[in-house]
Amino acid sequence: MSTQQSRPRRAVVTGASSGIGAATVRRLRADGWDVVATARRADRLHALAEETGADVVVADVTVEADVARLASHVEDTGGLDALVNNAGGALGLEPVEATDVEQWRRMYDLNVLGTLRVTQALLPQLRSGGGGDVVVVTSTAAYGAYEGGAGYTGVKHAERMLATTLRWEIVGEPIRVIEIAPGAVATEEFSLVRFGGDAERAAAVYAGYEPLVADDIADAIIWTLTRPPHVNVDTLVVRPRAQASNTKTARAGA
Repeated sequence: MSTQQSRPRRAVVTGASSGIGAATVRRLRADGWDVVATARRADRLHALAEETGADVVVADVTVEADVARLASHVEDTGGLDALVNNAGGALGLEPVEATDVEQWRRMYDLNVLGTLRVTQALLPQLRSGGGGDVVVVTSTAAYGAYEGGAGYTGVKHAERMLATTLRWEIVGEPIRVIEIAPGAVATEEFSLVRFGGDAERAAAVYAGYEPLVADDIADAIIWTLTRPPHVNVDTLVVRPRAQASNTKTARAGA
């Protein structure tokens, strides 16, 4: 959305080493954007850079010094038009009385404080460039509860409120704040991480119906970023056709 036209539009994508983040980098690069892809895993980032030509910064959004280094790199290498806050994840599916407090702490630090840190660090660069977009990838977990999900739904509700409040606070500036809330997306890692590497439990999440894939959400992100500058897509909820809510999915044979 920046008024600068002398260079390709430029975006930062967090959580870019896999899943929705990597798919978003691929889509942006295919559309001619310059991209700074960031995540913790250097090997995956460098492979993505070789594939797409994206610039990469190995950084952990839960570490202040890493975020500062990312911001310095973006500033030193020229301009910013969009920030895609995608880094996040879920841990565990235990009931409240049996949940692991440390897992909740880690989820909050990654999903909420990570988004906060990166947004605070890069918002000044969007302003100095004449405007742009802040995308926050939340989840349909930000819009409802389900048993065993209090930790994840809690952090995603908080991340949603971060995006909503930021939009209210900077209204009138040439900066859009866009929330993308995916439903069930079958990526290589989300459910596997949530269930501590239990591949059988992870696969069961997507059994009996066609879930979304990472590229579906990347497509939605690119669509919002390419609307006319006066159009703000406040919130876009994207679910598989078979999923009516967090707790109701039509499965074959069910």
